Amino acid sequence: FFTLCLAPSYQQFPRLCATREALRTKECCPPWDGDGSACGASSGRGFCQDVQVPDFPDGPQYPFSGLDDRERWPLVFYNRTCQCAGNFMGFNCADCKFGYFGVNCNERRESLRRNIFHLSRAERLRFISYLNLAKHTVSADYVVATGTYREMENGSTPLFANISVYDVFVWMHYYVSRNALLGGPGNVWTDVDFAHWAPAFLPWHRVYLLHWEHEIRKLTGDMSFIIPYWDWRDASGCDVCTDELMGGRSPLSPNLLSPGSVFSSWRVLCSQAEEYNEQGVLCDAREEGPLLRNPGNHNRNIVERLPTSAEVEFALSLPNYDTGAMDRSANMSFRNTMEGFGDPQTGLGNSPRMGMHAALHVFMNGSMSSVQGSANDPIFLLHHAFVDSIYEQWLRRHRPSLSQYPQSNAPVGHNSEYHMVPFLPLHRNREYFISSKDLGYEYSYLLDADQRLVESMGPYLEQLQEVWPWLLLAGFLGGIVAVAMTVIVRSVARKYVWKWKSLFASPERQPLLLISTTEDTNHHNYQTTM
Repeated sequence: FFTLCLAPSYQQFPRLCATREALRTKECCPPWDGDGSACGASSGRGFCQDVQVPDFPDGPQYPFSGLDDRERWPLVFYNRTCQCAGNFMGFNCADCKFGYFGVNCNERRESLRRNIFHLSRAERLRFISYLNLAKHTVSADYVVATGTYREMENGSTPLFANISVYDVFVWMHYYVSRNALLGGPGNVWTDVDFAHWAPAFLPWHRVYLLHWEHEIRKLTGDMSFIIPYWDWRDASGCDVCTDELMGGRSPLSPNLLSPGSVFSSWRVLCSQAEEYNEQGVLCDAREEGPLLRNPGNHNRNIVERLPTSAEVEFALSLPNYDTGAMDRSANMSFRNTMEGFGDPQTGLGNSPRMGMHAALHVFMNGSMSSVQGSANDPIFLLHHAFVDSIYEQWLRRHRPSLSQYPQSNAPVGHNSEYHMVPFLPLHRNREYFISSKDLGYEYSYLLDADQRLVESMGPYLEQLQEVWPWLLLAGFLGGIVAVAMTVIVRSVARKYVWKWKSLFASPERQPLLLISTTEDTNHHNYQTTM
């Protein structure tokens, strides 16, 4: 277990790159353990190279330059990182690209994301136990920033904190979506988000989930692990909010989770955006209280209900990925409608009511309802896996060229060549404007009809497998009982039928046939024979 917990990771910030020397030299090129060379260069896995950041103009939504550490990522922190070759990936090129496995990353394998209700009982228990393990395992390989680069005195005073495997993803979602700190208490810019409200929303969350799966596999050693999804179309409530799955409602408070759920003991972090803004600071990654959720008791003026199948189909019918200013005002934009700021029935942007993706966040009415802190709730993973599946449907239906993803004038952080914040290794937005099958995974409900039937039968087959020895034993014992009963019944019947005949039979007064006196009396006639 200790060895598994020390498996290398590649999220921001790698512990080996959070040192004074690395920050001051702006170089993050750790050695690969396999040969001891930076980025595994001696083995041809990768090389330490300058980071190339294009100069395409951003949109007008963020009118500043050089004030936020996330601008032109990752140049504020590092201008040299590992650039991996072939199928290798990772902050030191120690890992494989998504969809590839094996020591030399040459084993191509496709994973299947399945409906959480189609998982067997053992698979559901394993999923929840992996979540809990990640929540309570402190990462030995990476840390998170608790201060800006300026507060670190340009790298002279590193400000980082240890954090669990699960919570580093909570922090990442907070960090990418937080307000820009312009200097001093309360001085923030709110109209900025490097992963929401613009074109990179779907590609960024796709990479986020892929990294999350990768980390759980490394933590547990289970290379078959895959995130399930929750198909919330036409749902009347939170179907997954049970103690057997993601946690039911507490009988003590409607805002808390049931004590019968392992998630009731979880503590959240990076969930108090208003407080951080007032103080003009970053989240310090400390625990801030229990996980909150009160599904369905939300503001109905903002979200009427959960999305319907018809609304999903309308979004899928929109041929343009993004339009206009490529923000929340975009009209007839698949991305904006899918994200929830375009009306799911008309496609018009700046909708007064939220739909689709955003509707579920609001519906959960708790930790999920804050953009910056929403990843604290593990339902976040199930939800975004299904959102990603709808994105995949759109890509397959419309087959857009890479040129349809905007190269310039998108909100800051969202142009096609921009590196996703805060990932290390680096990923460009356009690189994930491709099918999931090219990244090594598929969704069960997108399979053909026969494959879907086989996949959905899994839980029932597992239940049958669990009980068939007992059924066999019951059948064997039943057979023995049946044979015994048959013997007993026949014996009893024979005994009482004989007595019945003896009781009611009358002596024959006249023989049916007379014996001739002239015949030999020793000769057996028909009557005596009978």
